[in-house]
Amino acid sequence: MAFRFTIGRKIGTGFGVLLLLTLVAFLFTIVTITRSKQQTDSVVGQVTPSVSALKEYNFILQKSQTLISRWYFNQSANDDPSKTELRNLISKDYPHIKSKIDSLSKGWTKEETAKAKTIIQFSDGLFKLYQEEIMTPLNSWESYQDANIKFEVALPFEDSQEKIKMLYNQLNDLIAQKELNAEETTQQMFKSFTFLDNFVKLLGIGLFIGGILIAIFTTRSITKPIQQLKKMLLSMGLGILPKERISYRTDEIGEMGIALNSLVESMESTTEFAKQTGKGNFEAYYKPLSKDDSLGHALLKMRDGLSENERVLEQKVIERTEQVVKQKEEIELKTKELEILFKQVTDSIHYAKRIQEAILPPNNLVKQILPESFVLYKPKDIVSGDFYWIDKKNDWCYFAAVDCTGHGVPGAFMSIVGYNLLKDILKNTESIEPSVIMDRMNDGVANTLHTNTTSGKQTKDGMDMTLCALNYSTLELQFSGAFNPLYIIRNNELIQHKADKFPVGMFIGEKQTFTNNLIQLQKGDSIYIFSDGYADQFGGPKGKKFMAGNFRQLLADVSKLPIERQKTMLNQTIEEWRGNLEQVDDILIIGVKV
Repeated sequence: MAFRFTIGRKIGTGFGVLLLLTLVAFLFTIVTITRSKQQTDSVVGQVTPSVSALKEYNFILQKSQTLISRWYFNQSANDDPSKTELRNLISKDYPHIKSKIDSLSKGWTKEETAKAKTIIQFSDGLFKLYQEEIMTPLNSWESYQDANIKFEVALPFEDSQEKIKMLYNQLNDLIAQKELNAEETTQQMFKSFTFLDNFVKLLGIGLFIGGILIAIFTTRSITKPIQQLKKMLLSMGLGILPKERISYRTDEIGEMGIALNSLVESMESTTEFAKQTGKGNFEAYYKPLSKDDSLGHALLKMRDGLSENERVLEQKVIERTEQVVKQKEEIELKTKELEILFKQVTDSIHYAKRIQEAILPPNNLVKQILPESFVLYKPKDIVSGDFYWIDKKNDWCYFAAVDCTGHGVPGAFMSIVGYNLLKDILKNTESIEPSVIMDRMNDGVANTLHTNTTSGKQTKDGMDMTLCALNYSTLELQFSGAFNPLYIIRNNELIQHKADKFPVGMFIGEKQTFTNNLIQLQKGDSIYIFSDGYADQFGGPKGKKFMAGNFRQLLADVSKLPIERQKTMLNQTIEEWRGNLEQVDDILIIGVKV
């Protein structure tokens, strides 16, 4: 009798291979766990250099704080040893430790790396502040004697002390987090590997014993089920569907292939019926093979169910369509309401524009007080946060360009406050100096907005402005400025007169007073005051700002033209520069020629 590779032998061979593979997997897992534990010990051992580097970074920051304090408080020459030490720290020690931390942080967590990058960025800014705003100004014996330099350096020095305290806190938090994470990770790794070690050992033993039992049980019990499956396949010829399925084979199970031939024939009619039902032909004829044909009866029940479902779905589609139509009508109604509301708001803003334009000096008054002058006024929105003011008192002609906080409706409210204050102050004061007028305007803004000027808190509502008083008889010009400078062009040369570096109506600590500047003009001089909207406008081929330097050159070029032509050229230039980009801020320029 020829050798036959029966089901029993196949299963026995299969379980034998399973046992062999399980044993190999068991041994491989043990080796892998041992190696992984060694690798984990090596990885954990790399934490110490990271903590050491962070502590060295902390020491460099502390040392820099001590050296910058000596630089600021101790008057000394530029080659003083402590100054040389600070320069070396910034140029050598700090880049070295920063590079070291950057290299070590590649193995850190994302959160730790992000914190390290934030600390380095703050440190870069701190050392840049040291170099540019403390070390550079205080670079000689004479600089320590200059009160202005000491005053300019005081604020950056105090700012550096606050920044380094914040850096200490962040750095200490990172060190503590790094040490804590390392300790927790180490404990969790060793616990996990210990558990995995024990589990794999038990699993290997269980698989080995279980595999033997399964092989014996399956080999002994396979013959009887095969005979039962053979009878079940033969019954499929009558349309009785069993729960089990089996494929055609060349061994004992292959005997069931005989039933598949009759199954194909009996299923042809069933398949055709299923196709017709799937196409929606619920009237297609079908007769089950017998009363026990569970598949046939199930198909008939399915057909009836699909027919009913189609009817229900059609009804739902009708109902949903009615709902969509109703929702569409509601949306259209809401849209109309929003359009009405938008029109009301827009109309209100346009009315506010008329009010704002009504308080601005009319063109005939401008020409009456300042004969050779122009006003280029381009609001960003319907209403503007910039405004101009022109008035006359005795022999003095006053004109101002004011840039209030914000633009649009908030800026427009501020402009009305500023305009009324200027008008009231000039009417009720005997002084002609612009600085006195701006000081009183400073108080007026604070009182109007209920600003607390003694609490040391900074308000957010204020004005940048330039106020001029011109005497045509004596050609004297007095001006006072808050951030915005004054330009005078004489003999094709632009002369810039700087303004005070604080705004009207905004305080930090003690209130400051504005400086009054007296300038003797010459016949033919051109005077320009303005807000920052022109220079800050984005445009050009690269979408960049126009910039103050280009603005000064443009004024120098157009100053040679007649006064009205100057206004046209300034407007044409900024519009061509802006192109299709949005206007970013209100634009205001006042030009006067004497």
